[in-house]
Amino acid sequence: MHNVLQPTDCKNMVMTELIIKYFLTAGIVVLVSELAKRSDKLGAFVAALPMVTLLVLIMLHLENQPEVKIANHAWYTFWYVVPTLPMFLIFPLLLPRIGFWPCLMICIVISVICFGLFSVLMRRFGIELL
Repeated sequence: MHNVLQPTDCKNMVMTELIIKYFLTAGIVVLVSELAKRSDKLGAFVAALPMVTLLVLIMLHLENQPEVKIANHAWYTFWYVVPTLPMFLIFPLLLPRIGFWPCLMICIVISVICFGLFSVLMRRFGIELL
């Protein structure tokens, strides 16, 4: 008798893969937050590492996604990081003045505005981000 995958087997495999992805992602967030409690510098260093991007690249590869899709993910990730950088300078300046939640909301708005402006600028160089 041949081992043939049944539809329920495929659903179970997909669910298992999703659960593994959730645990890996959650594990990274917990690791970074725990490190940040112990050391500002170490927590920030680990958070700055492109761990999530690397995991996504690995997952795309393991899921047999085309190389062009994997390469595009890395390419766009690079360009999407650039306009978020001002937030990391503004956040520590605003936090003691206006508190966490208002500071976070302002930084999100600033990041969105920076991204929009950056997208317009990059379009002039032939890079479409939107």
